[in-house]
Amino acid sequence: MADKVEISRPMKFPYTFTAKLTQFPWKYYINNNWVYRYYFIAVAVTFPVFYKIHKLANSPANKAKWAEQKRKEAASHH
Repeated sequence: MADKVEISRPMKFPYTFTAKLTQFPWKYYINNNWVYRYYFIAVAVTFPVFYKIHKLANSPANKAKWAEQKRKEAASHH
């Protein structure tokens, strides 16, 4: 019987950070605040766009072009 955990009533004031997280009304905020409601939709919609930009910016051709541009800039200053 030692492995059975009894659930007691919540603290009147949650002192620890974990107790504050568990007693926070997450469901209320997700259902009644548009920021939480559309956050996951926004991440899903914008992820492919940012992934494409990341792939284009880090392509070998772009890195070579950037290195050449920086080399020319450094040569013109010296």
